[in-house]
Amino acid sequence: MGTPNWKNKTIWTGDNLPIMRGMNSESVDLIYLDPPFNSNTNYAAPIGSQAAGAEFKDTWTLNDLDIEWLDLLKAKHPALNRVIHAAMNNSDKSYMIYMAVRLLEMRRILKPTGSVYLHCDPTMSHYLKVMMDAIFGRNRFQSEITWKRTFAHSDRVFSNVSDIILFYGKPCELKDEILVPLNPEYIKKYFKHKDSYGCYQLITLTGAGTSFGESGDAWKGIDPTHSNRHWSPPKTGRIAKWIDKFRIPNYRQIQGVHARLDKLDDVGLIYWPKKQGGIPRLKRYLMNDDGQVPTNIWTDIPPLSKRSKETTGYPTQKPLKLLSRIIKASSSAARVGDESYQREGEFVFDPFCGCATTLVAAEDLSRQWVGIDISSKAAELVKNRIEQLRGDVFTELICRDDIPQRTDLGELLPYYSRVNKTRLYGEQAGVCNGCKTHFQIQHLEVDHIIAQSKGGTDHIENLQLLCGNCNRIKGNRGMEFLMAALNK
Repeated sequence: MGTPNWKNKTIWTGDNLPIMRGMNSESVDLIYLDPPFNSNTNYAAPIGSQAAGAEFKDTWTLNDLDIEWLDLLKAKHPALNRVIHAAMNNSDKSYMIYMAVRLLEMRRILKPTGSVYLHCDPTMSHYLKVMMDAIFGRNRFQSEITWKRTFAHSDRVFSNVSDIILFYGKPCELKDEILVPLNPEYIKKYFKHKDSYGCYQLITLTGAGTSFGESGDAWKGIDPTHSNRHWSPPKTGRIAKWIDKFRIPNYRQIQGVHARLDKLDDVGLIYWPKKQGGIPRLKRYLMNDDGQVPTNIWTDIPPLSKRSKETTGYPTQKPLKLLSRIIKASSSAARVGDESYQREGEFVFDPFCGCATTLVAAEDLSRQWVGIDISSKAAELVKNRIEQLRGDVFTELICRDDIPQRTDLGELLPYYSRVNKTRLYGEQAGVCNGCKTHFQIQHLEVDHIIAQSKGGTDHIENLQLLCGNCNRIKGNRGMEFLMAALNK
């Protein structure tokens, strides 16, 4: 795993691509991104709102930079290149190229044990799903979450009221804190029995398959092996904890299977069917903290209203509750024990942090966090929102607009070294990567494909050979500038 080359509570202002290029590999635990959706709309926060001054364009046209990136993707990521070429028009293709080069950096930055949630809408979700398969791997896909983001429209049939959240990475740690309340209809249907202790349902006391030893022996005349089962009264989990706390003190310390069954029967937790020889069952009472694991359809998190205390006026702002659920499900909080053991919260990263909802939620949940946004307004908003949340001055925020320098590369040869030049000369067959003219090795110069000022490194993968003329034309700009100049 990598070590972050930035401090907790850092927010960058600028294009997230060069900034991510400067971030160490495998250094974050959870990435949530809510990028532009290719909606062909320009967004701006209204004057007078907290987010006034924040704006972004969500209109895409294919340009020289896109074409140059596409050439690089074709050479290094052929599967991803094929996905991009499936686009129906140039606007979609331009958007997909923009997202592809950034998602590749996110894959590098994310720990192998980490998770990524990509928020999108039906405009591009189908393309982005295939792109995520190509970048993060189909085997890493966990769920396509549908979030009802608005209320029904009366202007048309089957109106779009939902967003899509594509979830890749490790399976969720299904913690009690992300459980949602049980549906009243579910309670009515499944907890239909009632006594002085409350509502309960009947659940099995046996497990599948026969077993040797006590769990396979008859208890009170009932032999579970006749049904190819064995006795399995709860010993761990939430039910056992409830029994231990409310009905049988020290229940979980009882070792014998039959001894646990006897205790359960003594306090009336076993239901005996009227039918002779029927298998007894356990009374599982409705608990105060009962809930169900969220499905991939989220209708219980309402959109922000104009009157909400959270509302900043930022276009496309998402509710804190939405981000809190994601962060709780896929990252661990800070934990402080005795002096011999302390752990900081895992790192949450939002490369399109906008009005900083992800960062505010991460702070509230004791995670470490880092964010990037093209607008400097994001830094102001995260400070104001955390101060409102905490009720005091937030002084720990670190604001940056530079390109971080990676510290995980180890010792690299100077980019202009003879070793690099000789290897590149063979790979390029002695041809300048700009004008495509053949030169002797002494007439070619080593150049950064992505300039160091834009987050490019001295790795051989970021180096090329150009003739002196092409190198002068390109300078510290991108290859798209050179190719456009040569094609005039």
